[in-house]
Amino acid sequence: MSFTARLLAVAAAGALAAGAAEAETIYLSAARMVDPASGQAIADPAVVITDDKVTAVGTAGALAVPAGARRIDLTGQTILPGLIDMHTHITSRADLHGYASLSVTAPASAISGVANAYRTLQAGFTTLRNVGAGGYADVALRDSINRGETVGPRLFVSGPLIGATGGHCDENLLPESYHAVGEGVADGPEAVAHKVREVHKYGADLIKLCATGGVLSKGDSVGAQQMTYEEMKAAVDEAHRLGLKVAAHAHGTSGINDAIRAGVDTIEHASLANDESFALAKARGAVFDMDIYNDDFILAEGAKVGMLPESLAKERTIGRLQRETFRRAVKAGVTMTFGTDAGVYPHGDNAKQFAKMVEWGMTPMQAIQAATTTASKTLGPLGDNLGSIAPGKYADIIAVEGDPLSDISRLEHVAFVMKAGVVYREGGRPVTP
Repeated sequence: MSFTARLLAVAAAGALAAGAAEAETIYLSAARMVDPASGQAIADPAVVITDDKVTAVGTAGALAVPAGARRIDLTGQTILPGLIDMHTHITSRADLHGYASLSVTAPASAISGVANAYRTLQAGFTTLRNVGAGGYADVALRDSINRGETVGPRLFVSGPLIGATGGHCDENLLPESYHAVGEGVADGPEAVAHKVREVHKYGADLIKLCATGGVLSKGDSVGAQQMTYEEMKAAVDEAHRLGLKVAAHAHGTSGINDAIRAGVDTIEHASLANDESFALAKARGAVFDMDIYNDDFILAEGAKVGMLPESLAKERTIGRLQRETFRRAVKAGVTMTFGTDAGVYPHGDNAKQFAKMVEWGMTPMQAIQAATTTASKTLGPLGDNLGSIAPGKYADIIAVEGDPLSDISRLEHVAFVMKAGVVYREGGRPVTP
């Protein structure tokens, strides 16, 4: 070995030693732990965290405190894995809907996303899947969080929504003279496949399709199919070749069923799914992602925040039906994840959906699993280190006072938040790392 090579080797060893010396170890204890992986609650848990990962899990009586470890004692509290919301619009504002949304630029939405991300992390959601943002604002926000410039949840993002001309993903608020077209509009299998490649090129982690009409879009029927089977199949095939998962906005029955047949990974909303939809989802491995809380916000506050009268009429038609479908899907054994459509309602209120999921057929443990272990599995390789408190996983840990298995609404009042070993909330108050 040359003298220069030896110097480089010594320098590298020194750097590794310095890194090891600087590694922080935390010993965290609490009254109980909800373990969604086993479906059990554990009394007097203890967790050892080194840097951003969990290194050991046990009970306070059996797991020794490592030498030099910082202690975090959450007496009287229940710890859980950091929560995952699989359907958000993190750069959207809940107070600007309908024509008011036309005033929002992509830079403005990215700035709003900074505030929304902070608020959502403080609410206990350490990971989000963002399914639709104009101007790739969600890509910019994700990258800013990953660089440490911005505080927020871990983001997996879709960029612009892909859909048909005049459909839910198009820009339908302006008259023809403006020639306004949604960024993700594509018609025909070849054009749709090209659009998948384009959004992947500009940084998307996943693909979002609009298979049917929607509640908040102008001039379409909420249940009408808007993308053909062939278009969705082309999108899915291209996305899967690129290693991307596909989410499909789908309220109507035919759009839901064709999306599942085309191979999409998640069905968003799934309002009018039927028994065939349930059977297809179970056979093909598709996951339902149903936003059954925001009906309350839309009907109570929608007119005040600019939602169109036709959108409110559509919600009055579809909201109750979606909740009834949720109940039937749970009974049928369809895999269900946790997605809220945050951005339709105010960010940070994500956990209000838990109570609705329990009201409409889930046990508290099932609802928690939807937002932890099921969500992490649904993310695929992106979620490998998420969703549970276990050695090798990211140290994403939250805590609430009392027992959320007895009162699921406890999750609406998070007292402690840790993301990747860094504490952002403690004692019910924000913490600056």
